[in-house]
Amino acid sequence: MSEVKVNKISPRSGTGVQLGDSGDTITIPSGGTIAIASGATINNQGTAVNFGATGSASWVTTVKTTGFTAVAGEGYFCNTTSGGFSVNLPAGTAGAVVAIKDYAGTFDTGTLTLVQNGSDKIGGSTNNAILTTEGIAVTLVFVDSTQGWLVTDDGLQSQAPTVSYSVEQLIVAGGAGSGGDRGGGGGAGGFRTLTNTFLGGLTYTITVGSGGAGGTSSGDGSSGGNSSVIGGSVSNTSAGGGGGGGGQGTTGTPGVAGGSGGGGSANPSNNAVGGAGNTPATTPSQGNNGGAANTSWTNLGAGGGGGAGAVGSNGSGNSGGNAGGGTASSITGSAVTYAGGGGGGGNGGYGSGGCGGGGAGGDPGAAGTDGLGGGGGGVKFSATGVDGGNGIVILSMLDADYSGTTTGSPTVATGVSGKTVLTFTGTGSYTG
Repeated sequence: MSEVKVNKISPRSGTGVQLGDSGDTITIPSGGTIAIASGATINNQGTAVNFGATGSASWVTTVKTTGFTAVAGEGYFCNTTSGGFSVNLPAGTAGAVVAIKDYAGTFDTGTLTLVQNGSDKIGGSTNNAILTTEGIAVTLVFVDSTQGWLVTDDGLQSQAPTVSYSVEQLIVAGGAGSGGDRGGGGGAGGFRTLTNTFLGGLTYTITVGSGGAGGTSSGDGSSGGNSSVIGGSVSNTSAGGGGGGGGQGTTGTPGVAGGSGGGGSANPSNNAVGGAGNTPATTPSQGNNGGAANTSWTNLGAGGGGGAGAVGSNGSGNSGGNAGGGTASSITGSAVTYAGGGGGGGNGGYGSGGCGGGGAGGDPGAAGTDGLGGGGGGVKFSATGVDGGNGIVILSMLDADYSGTTTGSPTVATGVSGKTVLTFTGTGSYTG
């Protein structure tokens, strides 16, 4: 064994220098350093073992409490005690590493959002990702343009980030039944359009409200059932339409409050008011008031039910008031009008149903249309009121975000301007 001490090794000819022969081991002693000059390249044509920074990070010990942009090769302790914030990932280059640790165990209440850089992906998705589990630590490595950043740390504290994406929703509740015996028209089911962030892997329960039954004899019509989308931080409900007031009694009966209010009924001793719409209150409003009844010994016209787009009209003479019209939505790819109120009943004439599935008053009155949440139409003297229509819930998301996991057999339409549209006419669920 011998020792050679030189300051520089240069090739005898050409540009290459070989260290040792096949099977030899070149050892760098403990404490030694190999310095790679700027612009130099290490060309690995074999198998790298415990070499380089891939899969590990140099941890920054200054705790982060607000949003920042991560640097490749670094790990960060993030404290969301004062509220969640975002971390912008660096531009993706193969082998780049970023690590995140929940410093205070608060990611379950103050979520940390990982923001993908431009067109870079996180777990194959171009959406941002969210860390939601208390105490987790994750290491992400950028692999390629197909999958982008992937979680490589599989320790007990680790969790793959939850993909988040936007989902548009149309939620229409069940329409109400009309009152019996010249009763008021049924109010339309509440109409709401919302957009929320859904989380991958989380189940969202879909409830579709049924139409309310018509009132018997002089009884009020029944209110429609609520429709809702509920899961995680998403809790959206449209209220069922308010029942139409029942007629003939010693006093007229007011319309019932609801998503849209029912029309009031008439009696010679009392001009009953319409029910309040937008109950409980939402912003924007989910519906409108029902119309009031006309009162006279000979002219008993009940009020029309309120609709999503307009109030119900008051009864006039012995004719019921016209119903309030509904509101259009193009969530399915074409414009459809939903949530029209039911026309009022009367001694002679009847109110027209509101556009959007509202039933017209008549002998007999027309029921509200299922799937549109329309109110039932008013009826003649001594007749039983008619039913409101069932509601509907529709979800719309980018085709690439649709998980394919549902219950309740919704209608699924893909490629609707690049979106998947789920139409629920009954109770079910969607898992993001």
